[in-house]
Amino acid sequence: MLTLFNRPQFHLLKHYIIYIATRLISRIFVTRSREPFASLLLYHAFKWSVVSPVLHVYLQGRIYGAEQVPRQGPLIVASNHASDFDPPIVSNCLQRPVAFMAKEELFRIPILKQAIKLYGAYPVKRGAADRSAIRAALDCLSEGWAVGVFLEGTRTIDARINNPKLGAALIAAKAQVPLLPVSLWGTQAIFQKGSPIPQPVPVTVRIGKLIDPPTSTTREVLEAVTQKCTAAIHALHDMGR
Repeated sequence: MLTLFNRPQFHLLKHYIIYIATRLISRIFVTRSREPFASLLLYHAFKWSVVSPVLHVYLQGRIYGAEQVPRQGPLIVASNHASDFDPPIVSNCLQRPVAFMAKEELFRIPILKQAIKLYGAYPVKRGAADRSAIRAALDCLSEGWAVGVFLEGTRTIDARINNPKLGAALIAAKAQVPLLPVSLWGTQAIFQKGSPIPQPVPVTVRIGKLIDPPTSTTREVLEAVTQKCTAAIHALHDMGR
């Protein structure tokens, strides 16, 4: 038995295993090109047990342009917004976790606070320009997250972006990361007036091409990039089902 453990082949195998283990640990805990490992586990567990079955079976979901999504690295995901279902749908279709802003009140609930933080959510004060939310988004990007921003800042009844805000472009400019336009079609009909039950309506998600970050934080440049994102999302949305 001792001679077996002294064989050169065994020592080579041992060093190879140590090398592989070191690389894996480095990728999980040291590098910042991916989200935290625990968040990835939670994302995949929630995706395959809940979100994906609901999207593909109940909502007859279709996804176009998934090949446009960078699989790792910081990214701003800019989209329209018409339903509370939008954040998990977007994250599901991008095949990677997406950190979205969440109401500050949710972070005061003990168990829920830990769960949504692990899933990538960060707090925002409703009805106020919250600099802390921008800082939180920048922190997520520095850790390799994709950060989701709804250009309108709130839900719209027709899923169109009528009054785009400059937040997504500002964050992209500060972090110098690209923006990915995403169109959600049909989600405005998931919840209908008078019914608390989600409706089995067809939903389509279209993912566009990456848009370079603004070259500066001047209002003129931010507005130009924001309009480019809005036009890209509307063009995808106009393609319909």
